[in-house]
Amino acid sequence: MPLDDYAVPTEHINSGVLALKKRQRNLMLLGITSSTVFIASIIAFFVQQDFVYGFFGLTTQVEQLHIPLTVDANLAILEQQPDYFLGLLSWFGWLFLKLLLSFIGAFFVVHFLKKIRFFYVRFQSFILKFVGWLIAFIVLWSGLTYLQYDLKNDDYDAQQKIAYYDKHLAESELARYLADAPLDTPVKSYLLAQTALLHQPPDKAAAIPHVLNLVKAEQQNPDFIQYGFKPEQLWSMQQQVYGKTLTPMAESVNKQVVQAERLSQFVQILVIAVAIVSAIFSLIFFVLAQSFKKRALRIEQRIF
Repeated sequence: MPLDDYAVPTEHINSGVLALKKRQRNLMLLGITSSTVFIASIIAFFVQQDFVYGFFGLTTQVEQLHIPLTVDANLAILEQQPDYFLGLLSWFGWLFLKLLLSFIGAFFVVHFLKKIRFFYVRFQSFILKFVGWLIAFIVLWSGLTYLQYDLKNDDYDAQQKIAYYDKHLAESELARYLADAPLDTPVKSYLLAQTALLHQPPDKAAAIPHVLNLVKAEQQNPDFIQYGFKPEQLWSMQQQVYGKTLTPMAESVNKQVVQAERLSQFVQILVIAVAIVSAIFSLIFFVLAQSFKKRALRIEQRIF
């Protein structure tokens, strides 16, 4: 029998090559997806403690200005803003939304660009197609980030404005207001300590005298609780300045702290496990994708 009778038809070879390329493309997509999960896990590893503590109404350092109800209405109105946990939850929501929309949207951008001949020719190369996808991802991410910060709460901006100062605490709008305000010294110290710790970087030198005033006031004044100070905020201030709790009111949140620490440790282990698994899968997917790509290339070279 002629040898041609044993030859595999070219059509079958071409269909096999197309199947290999399709598998390679799918593996690359899986690799990119698992890599995205890995990157998200790395980010989560560094922010999970703040997120968990925020769930219990705690922060390891002062993140926002708490204004007690004992101050006058002009200042108390600035308290109308979401709490830190909701802000952190919103940040995670935006992170997920940006990842999802940027990731999927980049594919749509590449798809529509391929309808233009200039891009169609260049996107025949997987490398150029990936570069195009990456650029689209970055542009979409940047646009969504701009939208995120453009929608920031005006009350938050107002708080930032009154608490801002350059070098000296007395320069802040809040400090100037409190200088003449008919408020008790502990209330002023409570607000000024927060203002100093909200400074970037935290102005611990300016905060220490005011935190110390609060500690002394709680020890000496049996009606200290009537000022309406937030125990979680007192805990945050003392932790940030001294690294420990010094007063009973701050210690009242220790149960929440213990629960937060336990949950944080569990979440940390979970995030590490997800990061390791996603990294392994990413490596496997990319290696297999490269293997299929080389195999398809060898077959094409033999045919042509």
